[in-house]
Parts: sequence; C-alpha cells; structure tokens
Amino acid sequence: MDLPPGSVNDDRETYCREVEAYLCRKNDGHLIRIVGPAFEQVCGWATRGIPVKIVFRGVDRYFERYYAKGPRRRPVRVEFCEADVLDVFDDWKRAVGVGAAAQTDGEPVDEDAAVLRKRGTLPAHLDRLVSRLTALRAGRDRSLDATLDDIVRELDAARAGSKGLRGGAREALLDRLRGLDARLLQAARAGCDAPTLLRLDAEADDQLAPFRARMAAAVYTQSKQACIDRLIREHLHLPVITFD
Repeated sequence: MDLPPGSVNDDRETYCREVEAYLCRKNDGHLIRIVGPAFEQVCGWATRGIPVKIVFRGVDRYFERYYAKGPRRRPVRVEFCEADVLDVFDDWKRAVGVGAAAQTDGEPVDEDAAVLRKRGTLPAHLDRLVSRLTALRAGRDRSLDATLDDIVRELDAARAGSKGLRGGAREALLDRLRGLDARLLQAARAGCDAPTLLRLDAEADDQLAPFRARMAAAVYTQSKQACIDRLIREHLHLPVITFD
C-alpha cells in the first residue's frame, strides 16, 4: 500500500531506506533489504530520535571491528549493528546534553553507562592523542598548525609522568585536558568559513529536532552549540582531548 506523502510512516520508510543504502555501500554494493523484524528494529531507532548519521557511525564502528578480524566472509546485516548504534547514540546524547529529553516511555536513562565503559587508561589516551594530532599536523589543512603544535608539545610532556598520577595532580591534568580541548575547538570554529558554519548549524537543528519540543529554550541553545562543536570536530577529524 502506498504511504501518504509526509506521513509518519513515510518518514520511517525514508529513514530505513537511507540506512539500507548506507549499509549497501559498506557491503561493497551488496544489497540486503531492511524488511520484517529488521525494518521494525530500524524504525525503533527512528522513533527514539537517533539521527541517521549517528546510525551510520554505529555501522562504521561495527565494520571497523569486523575488518579487524580479517577478510570478510559474508555481508553484514543491520541487525548486527544495533549495539554499536545504541552505544554511539549514548555518546551523542551525553555530548550534546539531551539525555533526559531522549528518554522514551518506560526506558531508564543511564548517564553513567559510558563512564563505566571508559576505553583505555590515561597514558594510553595521551599516546593516541599525540599520534592523531601529529598526523593532523601533517595534513593539507594548515590553519590549525600553531594550535596543534602547542597542544602536542604539552601532551607529549604530560604523558611522561601520567601513569603514576593520583588525587589532585591527576585532577589538575584532567582539567588541563578540558582546557586544551576547548582551545582546539575554538581554533577549529574560527577557521571554518561561513558556508560551512551555516551547514553545520542546519545539521545540528536537524539532529536535535526530535527532542526540541521537550527542551527548554536555554537547554536547547546549549545543546545546539554542543552539537555544532561535535560536528566541527567530525568535519575536521579532531580527537576528543578531554578524558573523563
């Protein structure tokens, strides 16, 4: 049966077809239709307000692990990606501050879930940061060179003694990492041209649209800025310096 244009079902169908097309590309052109239980599963993501680009990142995360195991043997089905999609969605909610607004009826909100799943140690985090920021320094975009140089030097010095830090000394380093992260984002934002900022502004509105009606104006403004910051970070492939 044809769906009336603009209906809720039409929106869900479009959402599922976008996910299906993305999964097809990830599967090197092999199309696995999202139908039956898989369709209901993906519709559930849409109902929860999971932005479709967050779904894409969850699919990417699954494929990264899949490739790490060696040559692929069969196409990946969307059902396999749900844990990663929900994990990325949890990260996104926490980053943009929509945890309470994203709650669906009867679903508890666990804001500490990702903290319990914290990946790696502080020294390992600093090692990864130095590696990634150094790689960015060698890229074609040179607008952040001075900022990246300063941050890499500071992180390189900090990681030497980070393993044994405890108490106030550790908290002081964590606070400094938050400051460096804010500095990097500020420099990145200043380096974006007007068309890019307008595009990211519109994308932030689109991602937050399912939650806007449940958010106070001040909360929405704060969440939108956090969402724009996240999009800028993704646009420039910037790592998160903060370690909480």
